[in-house]
Amino acid sequence: MKIFVPGRICLFGEHSDWAGGYRRINADIERGHALITGTNQGIHAEVEPHPTSLVLTSTTYDGTRHGPVEIPMEPQALLAEAERGGFWSYMAGVAYQVLTHYHVRGLVIDNYQTDLPTKKGLSSSAAISVLTARAFNRVYDLKLTTRGEMEIAYQGEITTPSRCGRMDQGCAFGSRPVLMTFDGERLDTTELRVDSSLYFVIVDLQAHKDTMEILARLNRSFPFADNDTERGVQELLGPINKRIVHQAMEALRASDAERIGALMVEAQEFFDRYAIPACPEELTAPVLHRVLSYEPLKPHIWGGKGVGSQGDGTAQFIARSEADQQAVIEIIERDLQMPCLKLTLTSGPKVRKALIPAAGFGTRLFPASKATKKELFPIVDRDGIAKPAILLIVEEALNAGLDEVIIIVQEDDLPDFEAFFNVQVSIENYNKLPRHFQDYARRLLDIGQRVKFSIQRTQEGLGHAVFAAHEMIGDEPFLLMLGDHLYRSDGERSCAQQLLDAFNQHSVSVLGLRRTPEDQLANFGTATGFWSERSDLLNITEFAEKPTVDYAREHLRVPGLPDDEYLTVFGQYIIKPQLFAYLDEHIRNNVRERGEFQLTSALDRQRKEDGFLGVIVDGRRYDIGLPEYYLETLRTFHEA
Repeated sequence: MKIFVPGRICLFGEHSDWAGGYRRINADIERGHALITGTNQGIHAEVEPHPTSLVLTSTTYDGTRHGPVEIPMEPQALLAEAERGGFWSYMAGVAYQVLTHYHVRGLVIDNYQTDLPTKKGLSSSAAISVLTARAFNRVYDLKLTTRGEMEIAYQGEITTPSRCGRMDQGCAFGSRPVLMTFDGERLDTTELRVDSSLYFVIVDLQAHKDTMEILARLNRSFPFADNDTERGVQELLGPINKRIVHQAMEALRASDAERIGALMVEAQEFFDRYAIPACPEELTAPVLHRVLSYEPLKPHIWGGKGVGSQGDGTAQFIARSEADQQAVIEIIERDLQMPCLKLTLTSGPKVRKALIPAAGFGTRLFPASKATKKELFPIVDRDGIAKPAILLIVEEALNAGLDEVIIIVQEDDLPDFEAFFNVQVSIENYNKLPRHFQDYARRLLDIGQRVKFSIQRTQEGLGHAVFAAHEMIGDEPFLLMLGDHLYRSDGERSCAQQLLDAFNQHSVSVLGLRRTPEDQLANFGTATGFWSERSDLLNITEFAEKPTVDYAREHLRVPGLPDDEYLTVFGQYIIKPQLFAYLDEHIRNNVRERGEFQLTSALDRQRKEDGFLGVIVDGRRYDIGLPEYYLETLRTFHEA
């Protein structure tokens, strides 16, 4: 298993994590607020289980290989290595914390590449700590959320001589920007998404700063201020910081680079005004200010500021464009001989395609399914128009803003589907249609331009059907909608749009869920987990395909639901493309369940390695896969 964890840069709000922690003692202090994001560089590793030991190999930023080092998976041995400090202490400290809380064996971690510089305010030690926590989580399926990994990493790092803040472990969120709020011991996080790319440059000032001295001097202003200087520091890290951070958050969401640059300049001016008097020896920072005011950079940037604890450590700029980002790097490296890193925040992959499996025989609807595919069975929509079921599903996807729908069909059925979506009725029949049906006939052809078909030549399970379309989907996330389910939202957002909104916010695969009574579990895939800070998002910890009631009672209960109620699959998913690698592996190695290549086991592996969220959909699912369900759908769908 390969894992990558980036570094972390504080865009706005440095020092506010520990300052907000003083609210434990003085409630008049403002909460800490910081905007952080992962870097494009970080720690790369391959991990696998080991029966008895923590086996570590590492490659440093300069390419030097270290290790292997083998530490017994025993509490005292791990604790001794952590407290010793040095190269291996972070991984040992995290392993000690994992072993304290969970029943695990050992781990092999091969950090085969590090492209993140160390000791530059980019949280390299936190990155290796998070990587170790994530490795244990995924290898042993500890069912930790991102926040859970952060907490284990934090506890592991403070087991070492290092004294990190909770902000550092924000690298666990990856490349997404995150608003972090610190209130005593409490940490709240809000993941953000940018609309379009933003281009930053991180500059290693190649100078010296004493971070411990900076922290010691600024800490004197807390928890109670005794003079104007200390009151100024509390004002800086409190109300001033809160205002700037929240304005920057809105600018990030709007991808307003010019506004972000102006806020950077303002934040640096306030920091200089209020923080320098508390520690002038370190925070006067002549190298930082020379770089920030370097005149040849001005045409290419919107603004810049210091990073981390500030001082002469690291600077950051936001460039006016991608070309300007490269120009800034070239100017600084040529004129000032300082190395730079690129940091580009992107909107993330967009869901453009929907996939609908429709290659099954429809055994439970025989002999009607002998006459026509069940996906072509008629349903009366709320507009009074009788439509084949597949059209309702396609319209759900296209109305959610997707560009293309791929339908998986058997080869013999392809002409029927193509005729429906791509062939106009004869001119004689067209002329017989009322005007509104003529309009709809033309609309059908427009829809057909966005519908493509993939052939499943043998029917060997839902996982096999989905894999049949992997070349047409490519390396991008996609919306999966089952071909024998119809969907009707109870609100303004369609069911598919609700999943898309969750994916766009968190960039994690998403599963639609609905509440289902216990006596119906044998008909549906079921999921369980625990709720995130947003009460409508479930961090999924297990998938089960049509479980027994006894298994569900023991393993699948969800907090907050009645004992006889569970969460079952709604029939819509947004899945990242890693799924195809897992399905390919199952097919190549003939890994079958109940004689077929199933989707659920591949989804569960994706959950372990990348996470999976569940959304209780505000809407209803209509099943046409059984005669009694089809009859109920006919009776109620047009009224919904």
